[in-house]
Amino acid sequence: MPWKKLAAHGVCLVCGQQNAHGMGLTWLVNEDHVIRADFSLTEAQQGPPGFVHGGASAAILDEALGASIWNAGYNVAVVNLNITYKAPLPLHTPLRLEARMTGREARKFFAWGAIYLPDGRLAVEAEGVYVQAPHLFEANRYRETVD
Repeated sequence: MPWKKLAAHGVCLVCGQQNAHGMGLTWLVNEDHVIRADFSLTEAQQGPPGFVHGGASAAILDEALGASIWNAGYNVAVVNLNITYKAPLPLHTPLRLEARMTGREARKFFAWGAIYLPDGRLAVEAEGVYVQAPHLFEANRYRETVD
């Protein structure tokens, strides 16, 4: 299944290319609205010496889970995010993220995502509940792809 690059989002902390303090992740998406990113983090996201701060991985997962729902056509914002930390994320190390929408009940949307270490081990996992919030963001967010 081919992956397409999603357009960057200005000054977004996680995926904006115009934020000098941001993480600058690039989202890829496939036809099933699965979001993927390959990235590494630096001392700007450090928590314990040599490792990523848990809040940085939570922000990444929140944005990716939301992006999977947005890409499926729904304008949402998070109302509940559960994070499970299984292994620390080392700095300056290639990491992979995957996220997908897993269901919907009326106004609530559900998503799952994970960050994996280079050897494929699951390091951080998230489940989120999102609700429709079209008034908070531009309508085309996470729907435009670039070549």
